[in-house]
Amino acid sequence: MKKRGMLTSGVALVLGVPVAAWGLMGQQDAEGIPASELDYAFQPWGVGDGVAAVVGGVALVLAAVGAAVLVRGSRRGDLDHRWWGVLGPLVVVGLMAGVGVRILTAGVAGANIGAGLLIMLGTPVAAALVLWALVRGVWLATRGHADRGGSGGRRLGGLASGGV
Repeated sequence: MKKRGMLTSGVALVLGVPVAAWGLMGQQDAEGIPASELDYAFQPWGVGDGVAAVVGGVALVLAAVGAAVLVRGSRRGDLDHRWWGVLGPLVVVGLMAGVGVRILTAGVAGANIGAGLLIMLGTPVAAALVLWALVRGVWLATRGHADRGGSGGRRLGGLASGGV
């Protein structure tokens, strides 16, 4: 139950953050311009601001509960603290994704400069963070527990065999 609860909490945190950011941020159309004259880099989803806010609020609660369970598990030793090096970048990417969708779908007069900057600058940053989390997660899942065993990575059993 401990591992399944930590996994479920991690998924709730990582998936809840982008949905919460997207839902609670609301549509970012330029003010003072009639809706018929707005230009979009990408058309916004057909979800009303009220529905998005409710979905964002629920996602925020799920993410907060997930984070609380993970922190509690980390303090009790149920979650190896090194996994925060995987969860942290994924949460940042989720936040970037949630805010990024609102930037990409913002209605503006003329060119959406924010959308261009997000694509040019945000994509490499997000890719680097996801790559870091992937490599760190694979390392922790396959070799990470060998460092704690005191056998110099030569412990058999599980996935950490130290090349033996």
